[in-house]
Amino acid sequence: MILDIVIEKTNDGFNADVPSLRECDTWAHDEETVINNILERVSYFLRIDQKLFKLDKARRENNFTIYKLVIDKTSL
Repeated sequence: MILDIVIEKTNDGFNADVPSLRECDTWAHDEETVINNILERVSYFLRIDQKLFKLDKARRENNFTIYKLVIDKTSL
């Protein structure tokens, strides 16, 4: 399974959103924290251990960074 994570840099921090998971979003002051927070949210929403996640930075567009979250379902 592959999910997009969209990180937006704002005036006061960073927003993270997983468009394919309704209401799966978070905010933090720095990018590293917002990534950790969104991975925790995805883990909670899907009830999957974060050890099965692989995160890949796909591209950057203006204030947005797109990550691909690859979940190894064969280990489930």
